Amino acid sequence: MKRIAALILLASLTANALAFEPFVVSDIRIDGLTRIAQGTVLSYLPIEKGDTLSDEKVQAAIRALYQTKFFSDVEVDRQGDILVIKVVERPAIAKLTLRGNKDIKEEDLRKGLKEIGLAEGETFDRLSLDRVQQELIRQYYNRGKYNVSVEPHVTKLDRNRVAIDIEIREGKAAKIKEINVVGNKAFTDKSIRDGFESDTTNWMSWYSKDDQYSREKLSGDLEKLSAYYMNRGYADFGVDSTQVAISPDKRAMYISTSVKEGEVYTVSDVKLLGELILPEDTLRKLVFIQKGQTFNRAAIEASTNAIKGILANIGYAFAKVTPIPKLDKDKRTVDLTLFIEPGKRVYVRRVVFQGNTRTEDEVLRREMRQLEGAWYSQAAIDRSKIRLQKLGYFKTVDIDKALVPGTVDQVDLTAKVEEQSAGSLMFGVGYSQYSKIILSASVSQNNFLGTGDRFSVGAETSNYYKRINASYVNPYLTDNGLQLGYNVSYSKLDYGNTDLANYTYSTKSFQTTLSWPISDFDSLSTSLGVSSNLINSQITTPRELVAYQDAVGNRTIHSWTSSLGYNHDTRNGYWAPTRGGVLSASIEGALPGSTVQFYKLFGEANHYWPVGGGFVLYLDGQVGYGKTYGQTYANNGYDAAGNIIYRKGDSIDFPFWENYYGGGVRDVRGFQDNTLGPRLCDGASASSTPAKDGSCSGGYYSYGQPIGGAFKVLGTAQVFLPLPFLKDVNTARVSWFVDVGNVYKDYQSFSASELRASTGLSLQWQAPIGPLIINFAVPIRKKDEDSRFVERIQFTFGNTF
Repeated sequence: MKRIAALILLASLTANALAFEPFVVSDIRIDGLTRIAQGTVLSYLPIEKGDTLSDEKVQAAIRALYQTKFFSDVEVDRQGDILVIKVVERPAIAKLTLRGNKDIKEEDLRKGLKEIGLAEGETFDRLSLDRVQQELIRQYYNRGKYNVSVEPHVTKLDRNRVAIDIEIREGKAAKIKEINVVGNKAFTDKSIRDGFESDTTNWMSWYSKDDQYSREKLSGDLEKLSAYYMNRGYADFGVDSTQVAISPDKRAMYISTSVKEGEVYTVSDVKLLGELILPEDTLRKLVFIQKGQTFNRAAIEASTNAIKGILANIGYAFAKVTPIPKLDKDKRTVDLTLFIEPGKRVYVRRVVFQGNTRTEDEVLRREMRQLEGAWYSQAAIDRSKIRLQKLGYFKTVDIDKALVPGTVDQVDLTAKVEEQSAGSLMFGVGYSQYSKIILSASVSQNNFLGTGDRFSVGAETSNYYKRINASYVNPYLTDNGLQLGYNVSYSKLDYGNTDLANYTYSTKSFQTTLSWPISDFDSLSTSLGVSSNLINSQITTPRELVAYQDAVGNRTIHSWTSSLGYNHDTRNGYWAPTRGGVLSASIEGALPGSTVQFYKLFGEANHYWPVGGGFVLYLDGQVGYGKTYGQTYANNGYDAAGNIIYRKGDSIDFPFWENYYGGGVRDVRGFQDNTLGPRLCDGASASSTPAKDGSCSGGYYSYGQPIGGAFKVLGTAQVFLPLPFLKDVNTARVSWFVDVGNVYKDYQSFSASELRASTGLSLQWQAPIGPLIINFAVPIRKKDEDSRFVERIQFTFGNTF
């Protein structure tokens, strides 16, 4: 083909280039231009005024103009000393239409067409159109659609323009009817095909498309087949042949693969050769296959990756570890050599950022743990990537390395990010038979003007709860990561409109916080604030709560609050971690001089473990404890019968408005929000303590009202499931969970027999409307008094902009 093209070009040049006597060009005239400017053409010509023209220069000029692809014909003539070039312009593409494409998105098609010069406004080339036709057919063949038809139609328009209409008839994909593996004796067809992307039609094929043939999928499946055998000792396993047949109607595919299993081999020795850099004992600890063990390719690959990883952490960014197995077929043993080539030790010259159109470079740079001018460290780069992900500003983060041209010991790092909205408009919606509709909304900007500063304004309302708050945080007040934040809020709770204790509670507060890192995984935080709380009781308020206020002696509660917290975070991801966890502890409370002095201790520990097969185990435990200090009751507090409940001079009990609560979409799922724990009958009931079934008699309400407690325990076991229709765990995850927990009046009241438990499924989805959580939960341990508080389906969602 290349020879034919050369002959055609030579004939063209010979035909269009007349033989000239050499002469000096006094001027150049170009005839035939309608759309292309003469100056553009002259810029491509290798001839200028004053040049002496020869046949060689004429041919070079014609060749240069053809290479622009602007012209379909070029002729050269002479009028006296004037060089005359006559051209025929190729038409311009005025309109490009794609019809019938469903399997391939139009935007992807147009992007591919533009890369080869077929786009609106470009010059039309018939050869490019033919290449496009063949490429589209090839892409559809790769998707198993062998009935595809691609018909381009070209319509001539005025002013030397054309309209191109590409009509695509995709047809139906050919289905895989049979997959036969011939020659396997040690393992069944079912076991060796487990994990194949290709399969015959099954009940999930409508979604997974696994019954549609693809050459790339088949190639990957054959690699998995080889890995299956080699991971089980078959070191000389091989695929002899693979045949793919298609039915006459191009609707059915038949795949047959012939394999040679070979024999099971044992490792006779493992050697480390080459330039080891580190002590051999250190490297030996990273070798996961030993003498006497069955040959295992996965273990060998893990060993090579581990050795490359440790070398990369000390600067050898391009280290190579080559496994060289030597098979003894008579003894069925493998002598394995790992040959180490560390290469040059390199340091990082420069770190650059790409894709951060809104976020300032400094915001990204302060999260980098790989420093410029330091030795290359893969561990530091991996940690930098996690820190960038945890900012929440970016959809994807990739860090690439490249050798600096002309050097062997310097690399540049490029952190490529894809920004996502750092502003959000969050909505929460809930509904229950008793609380009716619950709405919440917040407007936040986690990357204000690209500086990384955060602010938010939020509101929540229901028939019993109203809250407004605003906050601002500067995460890097100083270069070492000192974080300063402010928060102001107002809330009003009217528990009389729900199943909780019947009273209203209004709070106005202001708080400032400081936090600072003490390591890459650990941080401390502290806060100082002031609040004013107004509590109004009603005739339906449980009498014990009214008596507590009487004994304290004040309906308005003033508090100076402070807190101290510690956080240890080793998670390997932001949205969907699979390793690591969080350990946190805090103490907060009201300082001396407050109306009621108290403190609250809270601790949480959780961890993620990958357990194989795509499953991830998550365990979480929480404990909360509250207590007062240094104060006594100012008055006596009486129950409805006139008996003293709280005696003047006794130590004050923990304030009920600071109680912990349990139950809800992020707590013990399957129970309504805040409904676990102690309950009291309203002030008009015959007794303040509900019956065993949770009922109250003689009052306004027939059930006990939840009031929370000063001690809380919560445990969660969760397994994230590798479902086939949720391939991207960063977008959606499904888990099976078991929650156990409850709230108690105080620590002394704790009883394991009072723990509540539930189990069910949870979907966490980064949906287009925002983060979405849907739980289906079934209580597996509850009491009779819990019946009215059970909620099987719970959800919350948000929206981003």
